[in-house]
Amino acid sequence: MMDILTFDKENCERMQAVENSFGPSGSPLSKPGRILMGEGRLIKQGRRRPEPKVFFLFNDVLVYGSIILNGRWYKKQKIIPLEDIKLEDMEDSEKLKNQWLIRTPRKSFFVSAPSYEEKRAWIEHIEECRTSLLQGGGLQPGSNFANSWIPDQAAYKCMRCLKKFTATNRRHHCRKCGFLVCNTCSRHRALIDHIHPTKKLRICNFCHKDKEDDKSRIRGDSTGKTSSEEEDVAASSDEEEEEEVIQSHTQSNWLDSQLGTWGNTSIYVYPKPMHLRP
Repeated sequence: MMDILTFDKENCERMQAVENSFGPSGSPLSKPGRILMGEGRLIKQGRRRPEPKVFFLFNDVLVYGSIILNGRWYKKQKIIPLEDIKLEDMEDSEKLKNQWLIRTPRKSFFVSAPSYEEKRAWIEHIEECRTSLLQGGGLQPGSNFANSWIPDQAAYKCMRCLKKFTATNRRHHCRKCGFLVCNTCSRHRALIDHIHPTKKLRICNFCHKDKEDDKSRIRGDSTGKTSSEEEDVAASSDEEEEEEVIQSHTQSNWLDSQLGTWGNTSIYVYPKPMHLRP
């Protein structure tokens, strides 16, 4: 009984420290039954460049944010329910190593770890927490996931019409396929329910045509059902998500003394209390 009370107290203190580190702009993280399972740093592939992010794994959500003061202060807090996460392993290439894809309904992105061991530790712990959460009942795993965006530096031409990007012919992202496209090839807007249920988002001409074909097939089926969605083709201004430029890329050392059995990595996995161990 004393071990349980001690663990609960330590867990509450850890969660409160994480919550405080995001300042007033962060959402509350402390709640009954929530446990901080581990934390560490990963490199997230942003739209413009790779950036170091801090990640916190709880038994029901994955939280990450931009690093302001390593180990003490973060911002741009993102919270992802574990039931809405799907992980896809990626093979190493000459330039990209220890990388995997985190897919969610609203946004999908690549992350990489400093070592293969840390990559496996993150994947295995996220999967373990997600499995335990779903086995607890009452939650259903996500089924619709956003496509990951092609990074800006990966294409110098529109991936639909092949016109070169310039200072006036800017890059945009199709929210449906994730391709880099010019404004001419992405004038259409559409609702993508699993990304944003009420706001029409920029899509490319190809995805617009594919969506229109789907609607035509629905209108012509034997049930006589029709679609209520309307396409907005006005070329409204696009509010691209701007990734924060982080100046410091030095490795974290504030957890080095507590790496436990996970070797020389920057992930720290908190020990479970006896009553939660299998």
